[in-house]
Amino acid sequence: MTRSSTETALALYLRRLSGRSPLGDEERAALLATPGIATLVDVERDFVRVGEPVHHACLIIHGLVARFAQTRNGDRGIVAIHIPGDMADLHSVVAPQVTWALHALTPTRILRIPHEALRGLATRYPSIATAFWRDCAVDASILAHWNANLGRKNALARIAHLFAELHVRYQLIGERSGGFPFPITQVDLADAVGLTPVHLNRMLKRLADDGVAVKNPDSVRILDEQRLIRLGQFDPAYIQPGRR
Repeated sequence: MTRSSTETALALYLRRLSGRSPLGDEERAALLATPGIATLVDVERDFVRVGEPVHHACLIIHGLVARFAQTRNGDRGIVAIHIPGDMADLHSVVAPQVTWALHALTPTRILRIPHEALRGLATRYPSIATAFWRDCAVDASILAHWNANLGRKNALARIAHLFAELHVRYQLIGERSGGFPFPITQVDLADAVGLTPVHLNRMLKRLADDGVAVKNPDSVRILDEQRLIRLGQFDPAYIQPGRR
């Protein structure tokens, strides 16, 4: 794994943090110098497992990652999707016994950053500690909205909300193409919105036929952002885009 990939991931994470929290030059430099071990994870592989203690947090360099909950009989449910620039389990620094597992939805590169290094940053730089705290708060807010999305909205609104959320989150890391990369399987997408694959396909066809959004094999193309937002009853405030 090249050093440039590591630098790119840290730069994306810095962009995520500094979009919500003010950070000075010294703090930015310290974040960009954070040590870590880059690892390639095969598609459909768990790389953080429920019940295991961990000593590092996982920063997504490339690919898509699902956070999932698991029952005692092994049934799973996706509760969040992480994109490049996300520190998928920053909370593990203070809660290292895993209760939310991580699974590669695509071939994925991650940067494993030691908890010790993250604690050191937070201790030396109070503004970084606040940024980490806010980042965890945003993740918790996203989880809460996913729960409401699955439990209180119809099928079309669930998909529209997910697409609108991911569109905003990709914009925060510089994606301005009118859509976002999304090369996951229909089965995984159906799991993320709590639908059967057959029902999901019907709803995706409706979004496309109505000129709202198109799910291609490797991406989602947004055709009418305002209609997508209305359909999904989406308010980006919980993501705190651009908040200081």
